[in-house]
Amino acid sequence: MGEASGRKSIFITGAASGIGAETARLFSKKGWFCGLYDIDEPGLQAIESEIGEANCHTARLDVTNREDWASAIQAFGDRTEGRMNVLFNNAGIGRHGWMEDIPPEESDLVIDVNVKGVVNGIYASLPLLKQTSGARIVNTASTAGVVGSPQLAVYSATKFAVRGLTEALDVEFSELGIRVTSLMPWFIDTPILDMGLTEGANVKMSDQLKDTGAEVYPVSVAAEAVWEAAHGKDIHYMAGKRAKQARFAARFLPGRLRKQIKQQLPPRT
Repeated sequence: MGEASGRKSIFITGAASGIGAETARLFSKKGWFCGLYDIDEPGLQAIESEIGEANCHTARLDVTNREDWASAIQAFGDRTEGRMNVLFNNAGIGRHGWMEDIPPEESDLVIDVNVKGVVNGIYASLPLLKQTSGARIVNTASTAGVVGSPQLAVYSATKFAVRGLTEALDVEFSELGIRVTSLMPWFIDTPILDMGLTEGANVKMSDQLKDTGAEVYPVSVAAEAVWEAAHGKDIHYMAGKRAKQARFAARFLPGRLRKQIKQQLPPRT
């Protein structure tokens, strides 16, 4: 396993694919040491091979498991001289469909990963963040955390929660010298677009996006926004032009936005 050797470091959850993996590629190219964590161990190994063993530390991490967090943070700190420049709380899941069709247990899991997983990460990482000058936490929220999204109701609720947590802690941690920001992407071409009512469902959200012609952005757009979130002065960083438009509409044209959302909603079958 690699050592940070004085380099800046980023701890990435959900690093085996999608936004997490692309963020690892980007930060590694810029000379950062990357901690890569996910439940998908083969995916982690692939990313490790790509960016080089000397540039990262990898381990299986279930973000809902505090013992996993403690172990991962300990190992990461051993390789970074007890420092962490950025915690990227990125791991997340979703279920897509009408509220009454999604099993309650599936909604429980979305809440556990998307909210409790973020909270667990902040608690576990604080000791390293406190020891690092100019440290940051970047939480992956969503445009669904700006605009309530039908057929993504519980997912949307978790992203509103992440947004609120981010805003509160950015103020609360200011005395500690730690900034807290969020990534708010529009639809990004990642495995999460394959969400259905349940894990492994045949009907996917990606199918509906294709049918409606919704814009989907390449994963590089999100990774570049993570870089901005790790360095910029704002709190929330939108990824994709449509995300910026949605934020504007939610603030200044909420009635029109709500009407558009209702018009685009498919009929119940």
